[in-house]
Amino acid sequence: MSGNHGNRRAELANDIRRQAGSEVTKRFLRTLPAFRLEKEMPQRLSDLLDRLDDAEAENADGGRRSIAARRH
Repeated sequence: MSGNHGNRRAELANDIRRQAGSEVTKRFLRTLPAFRLEKEMPQRLSDLLDRLDDAEAENADGGRRSIAARRH
C-alpha cells in the first residue's frame, strides 16, 4: 500500500466518523425505528441484569469458583 493510498483511507475514515457524529445524522437516525431509544428496559434485559447482580453479590469476596463448584 502506498503512502498516498493510506492517507486517502485515513481521510475517508475521518470523514465517515465526522459525518456519523454530526447533529444532522443523529437527528435523522432518531427518526428511524431501529435507532429509537426505549423508554423502558425490556423484561428479558432486566432479568439478565438481576441475575448479574446476584452473581456479583455471591462473588463479592473476589474469589472465583470453579464451574463444578457452581453446579453443586
